[in-house]
Amino acid sequence: MTSYRISQLADRSGVPATTLRFYEGAGLLPADRTPAGHRLYGEDAVERLAFIKTAKHLGLALEEIGELLEVWEAGACRDVKADLRPRIAARLTEADARAAELAAFTASLHTALKHLDTLPDRAGPCDPQCGFLAPSAPAPAEVWRTAPVACSLTGDGLRERTAQWREAVDGAARTAVPDGIRLTLPVERTARVAELAAAEQQCCPFFDFRLHLDGPRLHLEVRAPADGADLLTDLFAPAA
Repeated sequence: MTSYRISQLADRSGVPATTLRFYEGAGLLPADRTPAGHRLYGEDAVERLAFIKTAKHLGLALEEIGELLEVWEAGACRDVKADLRPRIAARLTEADARAAELAAFTASLHTALKHLDTLPDRAGPCDPQCGFLAPSAPAPAEVWRTAPVACSLTGDGLRERTAQWREAVDGAARTAVPDGIRLTLPVERTARVAELAAAEQQCCPFFDFRLHLDGPRLHLEVRAPADGADLLTDLFAPAA
């Protein structure tokens, strides 16, 4: 039976010795001892480390990895699958929420940059007259009310974007809201919807998008001024 000293296991697995000691202290990597007190690991330690590495890449905390290792050691693959699935689903929900926040932040930055580029260059110091320092400047969420009702996409670009939206909101439950519509979708679609919403505001700034995460559901509210109501309906109506 193959045995490894800690330096040998580090070379074999690519995991630093300091990390191996840490895993041992955390109860994730048991080790035997020689009479002289040196750590000894079996071949199963290599597989265990590969398992830990994969679990970490999935965003699992060390405590969760420890719990999962206990199931893994029992040897029933179906039990590992049953234990792992809700953990991955939880990480996915968290990742989707972060992606939505990042997409909204990106859209805000694009809006701010576009506004900044329209301001005149001035030789004097910045003051409230510059525009971006004015406390009375309209909130980004209200820009859609006064934006021109026009889309910069045409032809194939417009058809492709429409198809992307139809796929992203397929099967959504639709409810009318003031100035627009609310679509309720599985939360797993959050990242895709946020990505499309950010892209849509670049070509159609008259649309207002608001995303709300509600457990397993995503609520997407889309609004437009009165002149853009028909465009909103065309884009988000149920597929025929």
